[in-house]
Amino acid sequence: MIPEKIIAPKSNLLTSIATLFASSSTLICCAIPALLVALGAGATLSTFISIFPKIVWISEHKVEVFVFAGVMLTISGYMQWRGRFAPCPTDPALKDACMRTRRASLIVYSFSLLLYLTGGWFAFVINFYKPF
Repeated sequence: MIPEKIIAPKSNLLTSIATLFASSSTLICCAIPALLVALGAGATLSTFISIFPKIVWISEHKVEVFVFAGVMLTISGYMQWRGRFAPCPTDPALKDACMRTRRASLIVYSFSLLLYLTGGWFAFVINFYKPF
């Protein structure tokens, strides 16, 4: 039972979790404020900003936030792709742990990508949409 054989899937999971945090910042800067305003909860947004004033800084630097999250998603996607056929240990318990970690990593990565696209929609695309 060599622990080095399990390092690659765990590093994929850690990278996916880091990507999740990076992509969730896109929601904080753009999607959540837009949703609150669209629902008529401007007072809630005002309270939210008064409690967490650094959210304004994230909103002011949304291009940099999206670039950083995009780079993290690219790195994580590459690691997912590279490790998709990596061998798991032959021990049944370690093999099951390896496969569970791979699945969890892919789920976290997919959720991160969904958060990133949602934040990008509210930050950049919806600004150009003008209803009739």
